Amino acid sequence: MVKLYDLSQPLNQDFPFWPLYPPFEVKYIKRKSEHGVNAQYIMTSNHIGTHLDAPRHFVTHGKTVDQIPLEQLYGTGVVVDVTEAGELGLITPEMVESKIDVKERDIIVFYTGWVKYAWYQPTADEEKYTLLHPGMGRDMVEWMIKKKIKWFGVDTPSPDHPMNLPLGRFLPRVADRVRRLSEQKFGGPEAIKKLFPEEDYQLMHNALFPYDIVHVEHIGGQIEELLNGRKAIRTTLGAFPWLFKGGEAAFCRVVAFVEE
Repeated sequence: MVKLYDLSQPLNQDFPFWPLYPPFEVKYIKRKSEHGVNAQYIMTSNHIGTHLDAPRHFVTHGKTVDQIPLEQLYGTGVVVDVTEAGELGLITPEMVESKIDVKERDIIVFYTGWVKYAWYQPTADEEKYTLLHPGMGRDMVEWMIKKKIKWFGVDTPSPDHPMNLPLGRFLPRVADRVRRLSEQKFGGPEAIKKLFPEEDYQLMHNALFPYDIVHVEHIGGQIEELLNGRKAIRTTLGAFPWLFKGGEAAFCRVVAFVEE
């Protein structure tokens, strides 16, 4: 028997939108009482809710959503707890390999614990979730390329560290705070320059998309129930976006298929 675990976050107009991007808007354009049917209209960017970023998001002639084969989006992989990274921390390959063996062409879903601050949770904290999440650096890029990872997912707004995002570089009102807290964590301005050089801006996007290593942002749902206190598990995983021709990203449903 196979049990399905939904690893997606719910999406509606209350979902916090990514800085500098438009929000998710929804309204009724028909109602049952007047028109005999209920119908809604939405206006949104692709980069809200649980969604998959395709290479076209950063690569001019990169693959679009419809060009990613289903075989890449479905298969065996691991779900791993990396909560030790913590606020503004760096997620490393060692955090993964110390808990489970990752094979070539695996899928990886990272549980940072940050989903507890997501908008729909009783412990929601919109600023903490968006601005202070952990992220990845150059060592993770090299490791994923070596492992030929099919796709990976994170329970944060981005796999990139906030210092490699607008959050820590130039976003008004926000960047100074993120930089100050990062300097406190890593040991000052020089440490920040070394860890997050100028050329590493949006590193997990820019460096991995040319290898067709795609990712899903805003993982959530039943991920804690799936892990059930374990540090890592191996299972079957799938990310299912709509067949968006020419799309640089798309909403998707992420599912773990667990044999019981």
